[in-house]
Amino acid sequence: MVDLNIPEPVASFIDAVNRHDDNAFLDAFTNGGAVDDWGRTFTGRNEIKAWSDHEFIGSDGVLTPEEVFDEDGELVVVGDWRSNHANGRSKFAFAIEGEQIAKMTISEG
Repeated sequence: MVDLNIPEPVASFIDAVNRHDDNAFLDAFTNGGAVDDWGRTFTGRNEIKAWSDHEFIGSDGVLTPEEVFDEDGELVVVGDWRSNHANGRSKFAFAIEGEQIAKMTISEG
């Protein structure tokens, strides 16, 4: 596998997701953090957790990054997503605030 040199805090976030570490995943977000999953937005720890329990960490999801780049000030990771809920190449765009993720937007990769 190629080392893509994914910057922090996204590298640790992806590691937490792939280890299915629910707490580290949630702690990666700011207090008002949000997830936009193909147009559905979940804001704050409780909403993100409820979504993740069903569709992300809770579905044994694993992201294999294939590309990393900056797009309009956001860090973008495109990769292969595999889970019990959904599968396929997906684009994850991260808005970073300090050392945390303010928003993760998931769309077609």
